[in-house]
Amino acid sequence: MSNEVLKAMKERRSIRNFKPDAVPKDTLNEIIEAGLYAASGRNKQGTVIVSVTDKKLRDKIMEMNRKIGGWDEGFDPFYGAPAMLIVLGDKSVPTYIYDGSLVMGNLMLAAHSLDMGSCWIHRAKQEFESEDGKAILKELGIEGDFEGIGHCAIGYPAEEKEIIPRKENRVFYK
Repeated sequence: MSNEVLKAMKERRSIRNFKPDAVPKDTLNEIIEAGLYAASGRNKQGTVIVSVTDKKLRDKIMEMNRKIGGWDEGFDPFYGAPAMLIVLGDKSVPTYIYDGSLVMGNLMLAAHSLDMGSCWIHRAKQEFESEDGKAILKELGIEGDFEGIGHCAIGYPAEEKEIIPRKENRVFYK
């Protein structure tokens, strides 16, 4: 395939096993920039991205996520990813959930194109509705009424993922 964007779309897979190696800052910044260029309703650009590479904060958010998910102590719902990009949507923007979802898609495609693995991890909504989550946002200087859209776990894949064929009968023409 000659088009690199289409190739990345077809080859990207969710990674659920990461190496502990840190993601280079310039690589992470390229991924973030791609997220910022996602389409948004009326070009409101009402999303923010929180980049978390600090292990202490990462582990605190991971523990919040684990408890919300109901997993046993010691389980890591971020699969060992050393970096997380958390997407938040401004609730005053009518399209904030869709806009944040497009940001997540851009982040995952950009990560793949830079030989990084990624995985969309849910429960950001519940995390940042909690008092602990609100305190984290306040400490970061994020003001306003934001909802967590998702976490984009980022890191070097610890294993290869196969490309699974797409299901049939999902497109209809007239």
